[in-house]
Amino acid sequence: MDPIKACGVLVLRFQPDLQFLLMRHVDRWDLPKGHVDDGESDMECALRELREETGIPADAITIAPQFEFTIHYEARDRKRKNAMALKRVAIYLAAAIRPVEVVTSEHPDYAWFPWSPPHRFHQPTIDGLLATVEKFFASDAGATWLRQFAGTTAAG
Repeated sequence: MDPIKACGVLVLRFQPDLQFLLMRHVDRWDLPKGHVDDGESDMECALRELREETGIPADAITIAPQFEFTIHYEARDRKRKNAMALKRVAIYLAAAIRPVEVVTSEHPDYAWFPWSPPHRFHQPTIDGLLATVEKFFASDAGATWLRQFAGTTAAG
């Protein structure tokens, strides 16, 4: 059986210092993300889920072209009751390039967290992602990308 596919976006902003957006679930913080629809690319899914869960449109962000974080783990298969399946989650890194208003539709709340590694959210997905982003920022490509939007004021 094919793995369950999901995609999402880690959104950053400078307000005034570097921050990242997480959505509040009942029992945890997580990214705006969701399952890939039939015929949809990973990027299309990530941007759709970002818009649906936060109200942030694709034209309000810029995607880091040389960054993608992918994790695989076992999860409940929503199509087969009580079955487990391999889940693949691809996360893209984005920066708000203009002020955005976050409007939650599927979550009780959201928060912008300060970028202050090491981050501890007790989730392999989030902690692993943030550690990978930190390594990306230390690379030439990541440092260049970060500088490109560092002066942008992106309130939300």
